[in-house]
Amino acid sequence: MGKERAKAISGRRLWLFRGIAVVVIPVLFLLVVEVGLRVGGYGYPAHAIVKFKAKGRSYYCDNVKSNWRFFPRNISRGFTPFIFPADKPDRTYRVFVLGSSAARGTPDDAFSLGRVLWAMLREVYPGVNSEVITVAAAAINSHVVLEMAKDCARHQPDLFVVYLGNNEVTGPYGAGSVFAPLSGNLTLIRAGIALKGTRLGQMLTSVLEWAGVGSGGPDVWRGLEMFVGRQVRAEDAGLQSVYSHFQRNLEDIVRVGRKGGAKVILCTVGSNLKDNPPFGSLHRADLSQMEKGKWDELYEQGVRRESAEEYGEAVDCYLAAGEIDDHCADQQFRLGRCYWAMGEYDKARERYIKALDLDTLRFRADSRINEIIRSVGGKKGEEVYLVDAVKVFEQNSPQGIAGGELFYEHVHFNFKGTYILAKAVYEQVENALPEWIRRARADERRFPAESECAERLAYTEWDRYRIADEVFNGFIKKPPFTNQLYYKERVGQMTRDLGTLKANLTRELLEKSADRYREAIEKRPDDWILHYKYGKLLAEDLKEYQAAAEEYRLMQNLVPHSWIGYNALGSVLYAEGDINGAIQEFEKAIRMQPTCSYAHYDLGRSYRRKGNTDKAVEHYSEAVRWERDCMPAYNNWAEIMVQEGKVDEAIEIFRRGLVFCPDSAILHCNLGSVLSKKGQTDEAIKELETALQLDPNSAPVRKALEALLKNRD
Repeated sequence: MGKERAKAISGRRLWLFRGIAVVVIPVLFLLVVEVGLRVGGYGYPAHAIVKFKAKGRSYYCDNVKSNWRFFPRNISRGFTPFIFPADKPDRTYRVFVLGSSAARGTPDDAFSLGRVLWAMLREVYPGVNSEVITVAAAAINSHVVLEMAKDCARHQPDLFVVYLGNNEVTGPYGAGSVFAPLSGNLTLIRAGIALKGTRLGQMLTSVLEWAGVGSGGPDVWRGLEMFVGRQVRAEDAGLQSVYSHFQRNLEDIVRVGRKGGAKVILCTVGSNLKDNPPFGSLHRADLSQMEKGKWDELYEQGVRRESAEEYGEAVDCYLAAGEIDDHCADQQFRLGRCYWAMGEYDKARERYIKALDLDTLRFRADSRINEIIRSVGGKKGEEVYLVDAVKVFEQNSPQGIAGGELFYEHVHFNFKGTYILAKAVYEQVENALPEWIRRARADERRFPAESECAERLAYTEWDRYRIADEVFNGFIKKPPFTNQLYYKERVGQMTRDLGTLKANLTRELLEKSADRYREAIEKRPDDWILHYKYGKLLAEDLKEYQAAAEEYRLMQNLVPHSWIGYNALGSVLYAEGDINGAIQEFEKAIRMQPTCSYAHYDLGRSYRRKGNTDKAVEHYSEAVRWERDCMPAYNNWAEIMVQEGKVDEAIEIFRRGLVFCPDSAILHCNLGSVLSKKGQTDEAIKELETALQLDPNSAPVRKALEALLKNRD
């Protein structure tokens, strides 16, 4: 009996030892490696919020490296800089705004949802230290925001405001993503994200990228253009995984916020229905050639009727085409436009929504995404509040259909749209406020109007022009906008509007804008964004460099962790001729943001001006490493090679630049000039001809081409 028991015990111990050998020892080994990598300084902290010390005090601030887990480093987009005390001050109400580019405030985060909400809270509750911290970035979705929410929950939040849903398909792990691929298993996705948050995972990722495994993402940030080839039909099976993941992630964002002590406001996501046609449109997959031929015939008849303003007849044609195939988003949008012109607004709204839901380039939250937000935000008794932004925008739009009155393009709000959303959020904030804040309400303070919020945030005519220019040249003039219906009509109107804004931007108006900034800063001297924007106005338009430098120094004191203030000051010092001072500022910026191509490029310019071409080349090469389409860096780098007699190297640099900047007339022209010096006349002529096609009004290019052609003949 004793021997049998001993054998049994020995057997159990044997399996225990085997378990330790198979599981425990490898885990301990990996932990040792992880600790060793951290101690050795390898890798980067993955949290969205990291600790920072300045002037003997501890703060928390944004982490510029946080999104490296989800995007290639050279195209990863960061947050609007923020900083707050490590020890939460008394009488502080801390709000985190979570989401992607619409929540961040694109195209100008000075006028974001969080900023307008902050202005409202400051006005109505002047005795409360209202902190509204926006933790949002471009191209991210709920997989990323959940990780950010976990970080925010560690910092004594009182409220989460979540505006999220536009990038669920195109963001990481989405069905139409160019970044991390879709997986139907949410557990695997989260395990991968967790692994990339470790130093060991970062090392493995670097090794795989070095070996060429797992790469294939975009080399250059091109905004929405990156996704043109990733169309997703409404019936695509991958969408069901996207919806399922979104619901789970949104529920967990709420859970994380509540566990951290925050109440949560969820917002449905609005879109420009009326004035932003679909980005992508496909027929149903099983449409036969015969059916497509008949559909095309009816559709073209409809287009002709619509162009002739025969809207009733156009509707008949489009509806007849829909009997064959009603999956085409463009057809649905045209129907909406015709119904609008006929005054049948309910039918127009129905078709505009269907066009959005069928859009195969899914940059906008569709109806199903908003249904999920309503279902998660509609649960009672959990300190979760719902702002139905879609309905709010409808209530503030002509005929209940949101359009260009509220949006710049497809999803980003103009100032009016932002104010309307912030006001709706504020109404729910009032319901979520603790009693001690309710008692602090300034009864004599009325709720600020849109114009008052614009004044407090210094939204000026100068800002209107700069934003309009950014929207037009940074968005509308690029794919996929260029592929949309009615594109010429839209461009014509925007060109006229932009011309009017520019014509009105006189020196007198610029001075008035500067006065508005000074008044806003006097009331809120601790607002770093006001100092930054005022500095840009002074430096770039009024050319008052010393005054601009002072604003940037004040900004540095307020957000000492951010590279932006140092890079801005360096640019001003460079313009003034203080090259040594500029170099010092650019180097500070690079220490804070090593992937900042702008700072590397400016350092290259500065060292070149000092005659240190080796350092200039070093930084030009870094600039194009982190921003592959940094055209001026290629050009300046190649010019140095020409000056040093390294013509073949210059040609190679020009050609590398043209891979990423094929539409650069400057690179084509300068490459042509170098080729002509080597006697490669025919190739030089081709390059100069290309340059002239790209810039037909360039007299130097035309003169150089004429001289080459004359010499060849």
